Amino acid sequence: MAADASEPSQNAIYKHADPLGASHVLWWPFSKGPEPGAQSTLILFIPGNPGHLAFYTPFLSTIYDKTAASSSSRLAILAHSYLGQTPGLADDNVFSHPERVCLTAQVQAVIEVLDSLKSAYGDNTRIVMIGHSVGTWITLQALKARHDHIAEVFLLFPTIQHILQTPYGRRWSWLFRGPFPRILSTLSTTSRIWPTKMVSLILRDWPPAQLQVLLRWLRSPPSVFAVLTMAHDEMQTIRELDIALMDENRHRICLYFGDQDMWVGEQKDAILRLFNPDPGSMRVFHGPSDIPHAFCINHGELVASQCLEWLKSGGFI
Repeated sequence: MAADASEPSQNAIYKHADPLGASHVLWWPFSKGPEPGAQSTLILFIPGNPGHLAFYTPFLSTIYDKTAASSSSRLAILAHSYLGQTPGLADDNVFSHPERVCLTAQVQAVIEVLDSLKSAYGDNTRIVMIGHSVGTWITLQALKARHDHIAEVFLLFPTIQHILQTPYGRRWSWLFRGPFPRILSTLSTTSRIWPTKMVSLILRDWPPAQLQVLLRWLRSPPSVFAVLTMAHDEMQTIRELDIALMDENRHRICLYFGDQDMWVGEQKDAILRLFNPDPGSMRVFHGPSDIPHAFCINHGELVASQCLEWLKSGGFI
């Protein structure tokens, strides 16, 4: 694991079992040294799509830094990217083997990481999974497969039901169908000559660091192809809500909904109705109107504050 002393997190590569390949991870180490018999908390974070972890550094660093300031908490964070989506790690094999970056492969990769964490840290470390967007659906698949490994899950801007029927699903799904992923990934090479100032004028509210993350991703055609291919799989796969799974685990699920979320749409009300007349059994937070689905660009610290509240109320910190 290669660390940068100037950064709170450490970059690493997780080598999955064949044929999954490798994925990028970020690791924030335990904030305090080991204490015999003491309990600790490990957050496993699963991003949205694109799953470039650099977008989420402000969000995750806020959770880590504010927890580390406490004298009584031991917390670590592992953020796991998606197969094929990280520039520099993605390769051209994705064009001939798109199945390696499909939703099923991504779920398998996350479960493998979850098993590794449980094996490495044992029962004294409680694992809390946090998922964003499609990462919420993947988090629920991990919960279904390894419910005994997971203490609690936080679902941020959850796309867990009929994503194709959401406003943005209806508007953009055609871009994810062939041949557009290959065409768009090829065209993405033109971003190498785009002036940064021009991009910043288009995306006026993006911080400079986040613009650089976006440009690095756009300049990697295999990564763009992997993102679009996985998005198509999301449209086809995420349909009926797993009511039995949600009901069985309602006391360890927290939901964060955006006020106007075009990737969730009317599915928000449909999800909430399923848990009446006892909606209080699931901790549901309705975010303010100015926090968008892609919260990680500008509002990571605000969403982190709610996650910290859930961690405190659950006794994890």
